[in-house]
Amino acid sequence: MPLPSPLPQRHGLDASWVRTPDHGPAGPPPWTTMREFLVDRLPAHAEVERRLAAGEFVGQDGRAWTGDEAYRPHTFVWFHRPLAPEEPVPFPLGILDRTDNLLVVDKPHFMATTPRGAHVRETALVKLRLALDLPELAPAHRLDRLTAGVLVLTTRRACRGAYAGVFQSRQVSKTYEALAPFDPSLAFPLRLVGRIEKRRGSLQASLVPGDPNAETLVELVEVRGVHALYRLTPITGKTHQLRLQMADAGLPLVGDPLYPHVLADGPDDLASPLRLVARRLRFTDPVDGVERDYVSGRALAWPTPTRADAHRAGA
Repeated sequence: MPLPSPLPQRHGLDASWVRTPDHGPAGPPPWTTMREFLVDRLPAHAEVERRLAAGEFVGQDGRAWTGDEAYRPHTFVWFHRPLAPEEPVPFPLGILDRTDNLLVVDKPHFMATTPRGAHVRETALVKLRLALDLPELAPAHRLDRLTAGVLVLTTRRACRGAYAGVFQSRQVSKTYEALAPFDPSLAFPLRLVGRIEKRRGSLQASLVPGDPNAETLVELVEVRGVHALYRLTPITGKTHQLRLQMADAGLPLVGDPLYPHVLADGPDDLASPLRLVARRLRFTDPVDGVERDYVSGRALAWPTPTRADAHRAGA
């Protein structure tokens, strides 16, 4: 990993970097200049030539690369990535609590926690850094972009490790709520146990044979026709755990574009979010010992009943 960035944040985003390797894929480095390396390694939209002329690529000492320098192995090149236009997330990002060390927010559906892929500026982290002037803000954990609810971030780099440790060691009590079909043949509470793995490049995680590594407690809260409100308590924290295990149990979450089937990729349907919210989060603060307890105010809209639903409910 590199030393701290020589470039300040821009638009609430840390600078990016690439590191020059010692060898190419099949022998000595194929580049003779730093320009050749950058043109080869960065995508066309990075506009390497223009940005070299503008002094936008810098070394660890903060000095701009011209591109004519001889290729140097084991060297970090810092720069800010160009930002593409993004569709605004038209839902408020509510603040539940703010202390010297923590910022706790009520994240809306469709807003990513951190920048990734096409979602950069319209993410909770970037928006909050800019709105509250908190350049060291970082998430203590993450919520999926499609999941709403309680999200905890640390405000200072010095305390980041303490809170990350609490989440990584599962010293946090998390409760979710979800809307899904109601199956009267199932007995609740229901304990879902299995082994989840996610292959690189796959949108979905999978339940596979092997020692269990994922467990969720499912409790029935309310029934309305063919749908029900469930309280989900994950004992573990695997990728897409709640969505995958509920779908496998025959209870796919309302509005889920991935489970049980991947829907055609397209723009978000803002009127039909994934009906999943991180409702409550509790933990003992590792810095001051205070018992922290936060509850999301995000509502889950029940699906509009159809004639088919009414028929099945009366069957």
